Amino acid sequence: MASIKDVAKAAGVSTATVSRVLAKNAPIKPETRDRVLKAVADLNYRPNLIARSLRVQKSAKIGLVVSDIRNPFFTAIGRAVEDAAYEQGYSVLMCNTDEDPDKEELYLNLLYDENVAGVIFSPTHQFDIHSQTYNQKMPFVIIDRAIESNDVDMVLLDNVAAAYELTEHLISNGYKNLAGLFGDASTTGQERSRGFHKALKDHHLNPAAAHFISPRIQQGYETSMALLSQPNRPDAIFTSNSLLTAGAYKAVRDSKLKVSTDVAIVGFDDSTWGALVDPPVTVIEQPTEEIGRTATELLFQRIQEPSRSPKTVILKGSLIARGSSKGK
Repeated sequence: MASIKDVAKAAGVSTATVSRVLAKNAPIKPETRDRVLKAVADLNYRPNLIARSLRVQKSAKIGLVVSDIRNPFFTAIGRAVEDAAYEQGYSVLMCNTDEDPDKEELYLNLLYDENVAGVIFSPTHQFDIHSQTYNQKMPFVIIDRAIESNDVDMVLLDNVAAAYELTEHLISNGYKNLAGLFGDASTTGQERSRGFHKALKDHHLNPAAAHFISPRIQQGYETSMALLSQPNRPDAIFTSNSLLTAGAYKAVRDSKLKVSTDVAIVGFDDSTWGALVDPPVTVIEQPTEEIGRTATELLFQRIQEPSRSPKTVILKGSLIARGSSKGK
């Protein structure tokens, strides 16, 4: 394996010059940079990133910890974070917690041991940034789920307003007997429940049902099947994430009912399947690109300025009205 000294010798420069070219942190003459990069390519040189991170006490890696990688929302967030990090010369280590606080603790400690520069993540209910477990002085940015802390950067959706708008859309299209399915694993489901109930109250309506359940396809399916088997079944099902939406949609089909005509289905996040089924699904689209990039930018700001004041960025969702809620 070629060393940095081999590259320096082949390019006719010092090892310090090679380091500056690779780090892109100092002005270098174009002809010198070209010679160094040619030597790097010819010798197939790869920097020892572990040794480098130990020297500078900071690695060129950040962590991304999500609650469920099967959720298309987190897949899209992961892509946006990776793109933004790559542009700054960083790579991303992704971890999936399955809403399990033990796995969350495991991965956060692992990322700390890996000497990552910082972490972006969606926390479980049990996460406490002030606890001894997480008091590692690792820069954090919280996404998707609010936590009770004024000491950390957060990038969130205005969930109450988005849920209110989605519920009002159903009511304006003639649906009056609405059921809500909300994920029980985070503050997100609670906030979307508040928006759902507020819209119903403002229109003097009572919910047909409101259930907090595990945010998984199977739980969405089973709960929806139970609702649809009742004599006074709901004429619309509001879901708080795309996995619950998929479960509810399948339940309507399996119950031999027609989506929209018999039972409307609405939810959050514009997944690929939701636009391809017939009828396609009405959703609140979250600005995943903006969430991922904003979180990454805040993390890099925190890395560079550890003492700056924390920021909370609240973003807006967009209603995409489709055939699953066009009216009876």
